[in-house]
Amino acid sequence: MEPRLSYVIGRLERVLRRRLTAAVEPNGLTLPAYTALSVLRAQNGLSNAQLARRSFVTPQSMSEVMTLLVDKGYVRRRAAPGHGRVIRTELTASGRRALERCDHAVDLVEQEMLGDLDAREVTSLRDVLLRCGRALDFELAERAAG
Repeated sequence: MEPRLSYVIGRLERVLRRRLTAAVEPNGLTLPAYTALSVLRAQNGLSNAQLARRSFVTPQSMSEVMTLLVDKGYVRRRAAPGHGRVIRTELTASGRRALERCDHAVDLVEQEMLGDLDAREVTSLRDVLLRCGRALDFELAERAAG
């Protein structure tokens, strides 16, 4: 009997998380910190709540990640203009360099994972996984639609 697809995806997620954690740790980052920096590279100036959602952690966990990243000088936090209570987070040049160092290690993990697939299969896999994610995540579907 074939394993359930949800089991296969969950197993891959756990193995991938372990491998990515091992890839970024030598650069002094946790996987949630690397994810947060990656999110900020794509969309700088997010609030803590927005960053937490896009990084797949709770706002409380993101606060801990932010403490690490601010202490390392990888991000800076500023009050949003006209919204004194909303704090925007911005990637610094130092944070961008740290992210680039980790990107190489993450690329190697992805290359190993996808090594048996051709470019068309990788594109197809990405598209299918994104569609599956949108089917289960209302917020993700809303961003893709608008």
